Amino acid sequence: MLSKKIRTILVFGCIAAIFAAVGYWNISPERFLDQPAAKVEENIDWYATNTHTLQYLPDGKLQYEMTSDKVDHVKASDITLVTKPDLNMFRGTEFPWHVQSERAEVNPGGTEVELIDSVRIARTDEKNRTTIITSSRMTVFPQREYAQTEQPVRIDGAGGVSTGVGMKAYLKESRIHLLSKVRGQYEAR
Repeated sequence: MLSKKIRTILVFGCIAAIFAAVGYWNISPERFLDQPAAKVEENIDWYATNTHTLQYLPDGKLQYEMTSDKVDHVKASDITLVTKPDLNMFRGTEFPWHVQSERAEVNPGGTEVELIDSVRIARTDEKNRTTIITSSRMTVFPQREYAQTEQPVRIDGAGGVSTGVGMKAYLKESRIHLLSKVRGQYEAR
């Protein structure tokens, strides 16, 4: 058996070693508590409410018309945040694609628009046939008249309903490709 003096020295030695380790690695109880996420600073350098925008093609025909509840411009990233965008893409024709969502983020050049939440793209053609595309998120390239998503998609039109995951839509040619897990239900005429 160890003497009482040796046991006391061992206990105090262990305590001293623990304090030395805590000091060395700077371990504090606060490090184990949940820390709030770092706040990303989004300095808005300008904003507009109840906007209405018209864009024309070089030949003078209307390219698109857009309204929104609010537009915020983030200075640091040069991204424009749009609340409740409502866009009619005419493409110089009289039968526009009608694009809507809850929110959108527009890249600095305006060449890419990320539609977020309750995305709806609709069009009625010259034969009065309506096509409606819905998804939770979609990226639109207005100059290329192209839209894509990797999210689930629903297409109502042409006498039926098609669903799938992922989509490529060539809006100028009115061509839509569903990428995977495609299902369709059509009415017989």
